[in-house]
Amino acid sequence: MMRKTAITAIAALLMPAAGWSVDFDGSARNGDIMEQISQVELSVPAEAIAAQPQDKGIFDWLFGKGEAEWTIMVFSNAKNDLERFLLRDINEMELVGSNKKLNIVVEVGRMDGYDSSDDNWTGVRRYLIQKDGDMSKMGSKLIQEMGMTDMGDYRNLAAFGKWAKENFPAKKYMLIVSNHGSGWEKGVERSVVENKGISYDEQSGNHINTPQLGAALREIGKLDVFSTDACLMQMAEVVYEIKDNVDFIVGSEETEPGDGYTYNDFLGPIAARPTMTPQEVGRLTVDAYSDHYDKINQGYTQSLARSSAVGGLLTATNAFADAMMASGEKALAKSARNATINFAVYENRDMYDFARRVVEGSQDQNVKAAGQALMDYITGSLMIHSRTRDSQGGFWSGPKQYTLAKGMAAYFPSSGLADGYAELAWARDSRWDEFVLWMNQP
Repeated sequence: MMRKTAITAIAALLMPAAGWSVDFDGSARNGDIMEQISQVELSVPAEAIAAQPQDKGIFDWLFGKGEAEWTIMVFSNAKNDLERFLLRDINEMELVGSNKKLNIVVEVGRMDGYDSSDDNWTGVRRYLIQKDGDMSKMGSKLIQEMGMTDMGDYRNLAAFGKWAKENFPAKKYMLIVSNHGSGWEKGVERSVVENKGISYDEQSGNHINTPQLGAALREIGKLDVFSTDACLMQMAEVVYEIKDNVDFIVGSEETEPGDGYTYNDFLGPIAARPTMTPQEVGRLTVDAYSDHYDKINQGYTQSLARSSAVGGLLTATNAFADAMMASGEKALAKSARNATINFAVYENRDMYDFARRVVEGSQDQNVKAAGQALMDYITGSLMIHSRTRDSQGGFWSGPKQYTLAKGMAAYFPSSGLADGYAELAWARDSRWDEFVLWMNQP
C-alpha cells in the first residue's frame, strides 16, 4: 500500500467528515472543524517536557542508567518517495527525546534523488533519539553508520531489533516499521498502488513480504507492541503471521497519508508516564494518529488488535465459511462482498462489514448464527480499540464510509487467488481461501 504523499492537496479538497471511535465499550466522537495542515502546531505535553533529563553523552545512556521501562524501535525506510516525511518523523521524535525510562532508537535509510535536507547524507544510520527542538535538522546521537544496507531485506529488520534490545534493554518493547505497505501481498502492480510490499527499498528493489515479516519478528524475539506506520497492514493475513511474537498489533486497514504518525503526540505521554502498559501504549498509538487526522478532517482507519485472540478469529472465520458453503447462498456471498467497504487495494475488505451484510440477507439460521458469532468475536475479543473517520473524497477518490469498518480486513478477490497467497500461514491454517474459491465459481 502507499502512504498518500500529497496530503496538503487532499486536505484542501476534503469536506468535513464524520468521525467514529470504537472502544467496544465506548461511544462516537464528532470531528473537529477543518484546519489547514500548516496551522496544526506540533505539541508535547508539558509533563513530558518536565520529565526530560539534562543532556548526557552516549556512554551515560549505554552504561550509566538502569533498565528502562520502554524501548521503542523505529525501522524507518526512507529510501523512496517518503523520505521528507520520514525525516520529519524523526524531528517529531526529537521534540520528546529519550529519557532514563524511555529509549527511542531509530534505524533510518536514505538515498539520492528525493530530499536534500539535513546535509543530504545517504546510507543507513542508527540513532538514539535525544531531545531537540530544531525541526529542520536531526540533532540526535549517531550510534552507527551501516553503509547502504538493504532495508527491504527482512534479515536487516531482524538485526536491528536484536541490536536495539541488546543495547537498550527495557521491561517492554515496541517495534514500528515505517514505510510503504500493501497488506499481505508479495507484490502489487504499480497500476494498483505506487509502491509494493512493506519496507520497500527503492535502491535495492527489495521489500519484506508477510512470511518474511513473521520470520523477522521470530528472530527478534517477543515484542509487547508491533505497529506499522504504513498502509493496509491491519488484515487477517498479516496479524496471523506475526501473532506468536507480539502481544498487541496496531495498524490501518486503509492507506495512511504520507505524514503518517505524528510522533511527538504519540511519544510525549509515554515520556511523561513510562509505566504505561503495552495495551495502554497501543491505545495511545491509535488515538494520537486519529486525533491528528480529526483535526484536519481527513478520513482514516486505525486499530489495535489483541494477538492472543487472533487464533480465535481463525476459528470463527472457519465456522462462518463452512456455514456459508453448506448453505449454498453463493449469490448472497457475492453481493455482500461487492457491497462491503473496501480499501485502496480493492480486494481488501472489512471482515465485520461483510459478515454483517451476509447476516442481514441470509435465510439460513446456521449462517446467521455463525456470522453473528464472527461479528461479536471481532468487536468483543479481537479488537481492543478501533477508530475511523469517513472521507468525503478528494482529488483521487470518491467518498468512503470508513465508519463501516471495525478494524480488521481480509483479502477478498473476485477471481482466483493471487500468487503467493498459499504461502501464508492464514491460507494454510484457515478455510478462507477455500471459501473465496467456492464463492468465485460460477
